[in-house]
Amino acid sequence: METVAQEQGSGNTIQNEHDDEGAKPGEHEPCTPIDFVTLGMFIIDDIDFVPPTPPVRNVAGGAGTYSALGARLFSPPPLSNSVGWVVDQGSDFPSEITALIESWGTSAVLRSDPERLTTRGWNGYDAASAEKRAFKYTTPKKRLTADDLTPDLLQARSFHLICSPLRCQELVTTITSRRKAAANPDTYLKPIFIWEPVPDLCTPDELLNCTNTLPLIDVCSPNHSELAGFMGDDGLDPDTGHISTTAIERACEQLLASMPLQSFSIVVRAGEKGCYIAKNGGRKRQDPSTTTSKRRKKDHRRGGLRPDTDMEALFAGLLQDEDGFVAREEIEVDPGIERWVASYHQDPEKVVDPTGGGNTFLGGLAVALARGHGIEEAAVRASVAASFAIEQVGLPSVGHDPDGGETWNGVKVEERLREFQARISL
Repeated sequence: METVAQEQGSGNTIQNEHDDEGAKPGEHEPCTPIDFVTLGMFIIDDIDFVPPTPPVRNVAGGAGTYSALGARLFSPPPLSNSVGWVVDQGSDFPSEITALIESWGTSAVLRSDPERLTTRGWNGYDAASAEKRAFKYTTPKKRLTADDLTPDLLQARSFHLICSPLRCQELVTTITSRRKAAANPDTYLKPIFIWEPVPDLCTPDELLNCTNTLPLIDVCSPNHSELAGFMGDDGLDPDTGHISTTAIERACEQLLASMPLQSFSIVVRAGEKGCYIAKNGGRKRQDPSTTTSKRRKKDHRRGGLRPDTDMEALFAGLLQDEDGFVAREEIEVDPGIERWVASYHQDPEKVVDPTGGGNTFLGGLAVALARGHGIEEAAVRASVAASFAIEQVGLPSVGHDPDGGETWNGVKVEERLREFQARISL
């Protein structure tokens, strides 16, 4: 069995595809706690823009790459080791892209297979809309599954899944089962699942599968077009042809209402409109230490309603404690969240290429949630992450300021975040 090799000078863990082969639950201890893992693929992109913008070739891309970027932006070394992803390298994999991946210092698993070509894709943009992108694979794709996760990656605090509703259900179930089998039952923690639906299956025929997926995940994040697709709509204002914020809010309300007893969030990525956060409310248990009320005594009586039945406690009793009885004083109402967060770039000229912006957004969102931020703060960080992805064709460049601080496109991520937080008064 080969061992994990530490790249000199980069601080990242580059793991060979045969690492951990044959490892049994409990035998492998992670070197660094993993905050984020994506099951999105690495793809080498060729991009054809609307003339006169020239095309570009051999660009590192794919949902896995950009979502890893989103998490990495908020993870300067040594925290960069907490970002995990899998990169499948074919015989045609450019050495300069390998060097780029290593320079990020992440816990990337590089798997080389000289018997196949690297997954490649073609992207083309519509002259009528800079955000309408056509895509097709030009080489056979190698899709990632739960079986591709090493023991370290399997125990991540958050997972980014980009797939159909049914495959999302399969991935969540398999990852959860494998984690439980490998973990100590006394210390097991449920991970955060971020689901990004694939555009081709955002259709009315898949709406039922979508609603059946929602109870299994923590955040569902389609873009405005994908959300509208589930509803049989285009999501545009018929009068202006622009993204309809009303349609987004209405669709989110319908999805939340379809699962009233489940706790999940919908974060809709809506281009220049920003993102819309919708989280269902409900009842949640308060910290017992904050209440001085005495517990109610157990009451195992059964029977119909009585004149003295406490109706408020009866309906609040949908949430019961471990003993099966209701402690009304320990329950508080969560009103939920309905909020728009603006996009960082308000000047269209700042947006050079929107490719990967949504995936980068979700990487930033997931890693923020994994580190304890609420959904609103996580969306703000996600918007900042996306801003770096769309300022150029391909990936942003990482560097350092005169004081040695990490920069992306010459800007410190935390400084941009503070400026954005002040701008939107968060």
